[in-house]
Amino acid sequence: MKVALVPHHDGSALHVPEQSPSLGDIVPVYVRLPHGYPVEAVYARTVYDGEPRYAQAVVDHQDALEVWWRADLLVHNPDTRYRFLLDRGDGGHIWLHAGGLSDHDPTDATDFRLTTFGGPPAWVDDAVIYQIFPDRFARSGQVDLPAPDWALPAQWNDKVIDRGPQAGIQFYGGDLYGIADRLDYLVKLGVDVVYLTPFFPAASNHRYNATSFDQVDPHLGGDAALAALTAAAHQRGMRVIGDLTTNHSGDTHEWFRRAMTDPSSPEASYYYLTGDGGYVSWFDVPSLPKLNWSSPELRERILAVASRWLRQPYGLDGWRIDVANMTGRQGAEDHYHEAARALRGVVDGEKFLFAEHFHDYTADLPGDGWQGVMNYAGFAKPVWSWLTPYQRGPIIPGIPLPLRALPGERTAQTMRAFAAGVPWSATNANVTLLSSHDSPRIRTFLGTAERVAVAAGLLFTYPGTPMMFMGDEIGIEGANGEDARVPMPWGDSVHFAEPTYDVYRELIALRRAHPALRNGGLRWLHAGPDVLLYLRESPEERLLILASRAPHTSLHLPAALARDIPHNIYGGAHTTLTDETLTLPTDGPTFQVWSL
Repeated sequence: MKVALVPHHDGSALHVPEQSPSLGDIVPVYVRLPHGYPVEAVYARTVYDGEPRYAQAVVDHQDALEVWWRADLLVHNPDTRYRFLLDRGDGGHIWLHAGGLSDHDPTDATDFRLTTFGGPPAWVDDAVIYQIFPDRFARSGQVDLPAPDWALPAQWNDKVIDRGPQAGIQFYGGDLYGIADRLDYLVKLGVDVVYLTPFFPAASNHRYNATSFDQVDPHLGGDAALAALTAAAHQRGMRVIGDLTTNHSGDTHEWFRRAMTDPSSPEASYYYLTGDGGYVSWFDVPSLPKLNWSSPELRERILAVASRWLRQPYGLDGWRIDVANMTGRQGAEDHYHEAARALRGVVDGEKFLFAEHFHDYTADLPGDGWQGVMNYAGFAKPVWSWLTPYQRGPIIPGIPLPLRALPGERTAQTMRAFAAGVPWSATNANVTLLSSHDSPRIRTFLGTAERVAVAAGLLFTYPGTPMMFMGDEIGIEGANGEDARVPMPWGDSVHFAEPTYDVYRELIALRRAHPALRNGGLRWLHAGPDVLLYLRESPEERLLILASRAPHTSLHLPAALARDIPHNIYGGAHTTLTDETLTLPTDGPTFQVWSL
């Protein structure tokens, strides 16, 4: 199959050299048209105070492959949206927007976006995140406390209880000192950011129902253990991110107990209390009373909590916000964006703020609040659905259906649709993932190490900040979120001999070695039932990436795409290059990367 190039633009530095503009700046933007593409004029359409304006583009330069057109945009509004009008004369006009090419007039929802809000700190571009569920990662032996009254104590090798009321109280006793003891393992793997699920005291093993935000759970080692962990991480050039529940507290939380016993207390305004002595809870779960962001006092208290743990001696490097999509939203009330902006104000600078979000995050990510989201909808779910061999696999989180195998065309369409709905800075900061403590394990979704290797290839080469859940790198399995929370099998040599470990380590090293994989643009070239093909490009390099789930039709690209003889830098497969055509291998499952 011959793969033809089409007009292209994305928000990366190759096409938008000024990534952090200020109001009033004139910013050049570049669009690329293949040689011979029938066009008489190119215009950049932008929206100026709600009204469209057009700036005619000019030819800036050419290379062996394409003609580069430049238009100058005035950054008049904090969120400057634009797309390109391609005038093809008698052939009519078409639009190039973040969703692709359209021969009909698109809505502004998929316009490219240039914002003055700024992106996350620079270190996020280079980050590889490792998610840790503290109760299940490692015991240090330094925490000598009996199990909590609510807990069902477990031995480290006991099977996880994944259903019923005992699932949330099974207690393995991992602690923060144990995590500090294992940081060198993570350094060897290539990880440089640890994300901890909640460390506040709570009446559960997951700790999302906090009893206080003012201390670290003593069973994790207390405040001193968190300070020791962040210090040990920082000494190694690593960072640590915490997990904050801004949508709810636990029903044993000191604020909630005060609110319920004294309706005249300031804390009574922190919750949605009902006239009959009841209260609103998250999804009607009684142990998770909903926080009321219409209360100025609550906002002040939450922001103080967020700020405190970012400062020394704890020095967290950011927050993941739990149930972020519901924070501040209750019936007719919607304080969501206010909450996101307020929390952004606390972490701005060298800290990272990202949000849990399982579905459509595009309206919730304008760029002035969360710096990114957990990209389930625009990455994990489409990857699961493409690479699974099953027609009835595990239940997909957020959807009451089993996972089913879908063709690559649908995968690419979904990934492009979500990327098109947010600024490029958000796409590049969104946390891409294959598993988490809330989902089945990627090995269970896909069945074989061979398919997991393809998924991992996508994880470390697609735009975003890659995150793995502890144990994904050694092939741990789990059929649902609870079952996935398996203690790390440190003494199990079979797991640590898994080929998946080397796959993760090599792909992390590949990402670190190539700037295009960390902050380069994304150009889709082809999506077929069994193969995905795209470019990652930066001013320094151009990388061609092929992922396949099965043998597929041969793909032929223009030879001019390669600036030199293609060099395989991952996967080991060779291409065939003639004067006119670059031909790619057809086997699968496989994951390949070439430097062009």
